[in-house]
Amino acid sequence: MSSADDPPDRPGHGHGHGHHTVAELFPRTHADAPPRFVIKPAPVPPPTTDHPPDPEDVDAALAPVVASLAGRRLAVLTGAGLSTDSGIPDYRSPGAPPRHPMTHQQFVSSAAFRRHYWARNHLGWRHLHAARPNAGHVALAAMEDADLLTGLITQNIDLLHLRAGSRTVVHLHGRYDTVVCLSCGKTVSREEHDAVLVALNPHFGRFEGVADLEVAPDADVVLESTADFEVADCSRCGGILKPDVVFFGDNTPRHRVEAAYALVDDADALLVAGSSLAVMSGLRFVRRAAKAGKPVAIINRGATRGDDLATVRLHAGTTTALPLLAAALTAP
Repeated sequence: MSSADDPPDRPGHGHGHGHHTVAELFPRTHADAPPRFVIKPAPVPPPTTDHPPDPEDVDAALAPVVASLAGRRLAVLTGAGLSTDSGIPDYRSPGAPPRHPMTHQQFVSSAAFRRHYWARNHLGWRHLHAARPNAGHVALAAMEDADLLTGLITQNIDLLHLRAGSRTVVHLHGRYDTVVCLSCGKTVSREEHDAVLVALNPHFGRFEGVADLEVAPDADVVLESTADFEVADCSRCGGILKPDVVFFGDNTPRHRVEAAYALVDDADALLVAGSSLAVMSGLRFVRRAAKAGKPVAIINRGATRGDDLATVRLHAGTTTALPLLAAALTAP
């Protein structure tokens, strides 16, 4: 998956007006020859000194966040930083290796690009499928159970919020588990599509489980050559199949933006967890909350693009901070 790379707000995409209520939006053959490619070693993890250290006393550092959010119902915006402790790397954390995700235009305009993408994703999606929620995801689910949240807006495609038990979730950039036809709109599950790709590429499976694959947050792995991978088209109309996620250069669907705005509008405050807010698809919700005079609390390792709009800012890992925040906000 690749998030939209800061596209300009367009009518119907960047400025949803929240006309829908939360209740309305959330009512309860190449078979004879092996493919020719080379596995690239994963990059060496950056030294921990590249990351801002958590405060020595996280409870004390969290106190201003608790004070700004206590007694209020929250909308929560989450990003890739929330899932790093579940083994899913992000794009923008300090020291992260540079990545060049495929753009929407590349994918739709070139069969070679599509082949390369699907070959990589065919291996990489299993990494997301195997990931499990961490303490940060569980803490947010507990806050929803305590009726402290209007809901969650996530920029992640990994479904870890749902696995942790969260119910009201806007998957802003889509979900890795669905594949959609760009021509007729037919959708199939990722498992169903994977079975087709396995049948078309029987020799490719021998690389499953290789430990030194570089896994990117868009469910890709980096392969140097994918020329012999066979792609499947839509079984209904023969159209192009694409994971139902927002690529760089693409726009977030309007109905998702409106659903997310509704959560922010119904909330008394906004909590941002694990997002650098580097792209407009997330930053716009911070701007909306701040413009409405609602407190904005940001918990993230490293600076964010929304820091100047934040009421309170905590440089800390979400796996550590969110369970403490949940305990403080749910305490009798």
